[in-house]
Amino acid sequence: MPFNKVILVGNMVADPELKKTNTGTSVVSFRIAVNRSYARQGEKPLTDFFNVTAWGQRAEFISRFFPKGRQILICGQLQNRSWTDNNGQNRTTTEIVVDEATFVGNKGTDGGFIPNGPQSPSDAPSYGSPQEEAFTDLSSDDELPF
Repeated sequence: MPFNKVILVGNMVADPELKKTNTGTSVVSFRIAVNRSYARQGEKPLTDFFNVTAWGQRAEFISRFFPKGRQILICGQLQNRSWTDNNGQNRTTTEIVVDEATFVGNKGTDGGFIPNGPQSPSDAPSYGSPQEEAFTDLSSDDELPF
């Protein structure tokens, strides 16, 4: 039985840019920085950078609530993708395709509050998880997160 599950907590490297496919499906690709859990005495931990892609409602949720520097928890699958570039060279990349995304950390530890967004992880929806059907009250002036 195959098993492919990745769980990471990291910080957004840049503001995610939401795009739409030709069929209108939302997609966002971004990178997260994850500090390694160990370091030699007197040295800072090394940081790894991971390419991440989210589709549909998850893409819209991430693009709205996770600006550069914001901490994020993602669960997903590791996938390889191959293509031929404009110069005819074969290219391959490995990325994490998001199944779940949610807030982590305290409201003051990862860049502060997000305007018009949840003010703490407990206020925020999490897309792709069993709690996905929970509702968050929004004022009529706010856009829906999906």
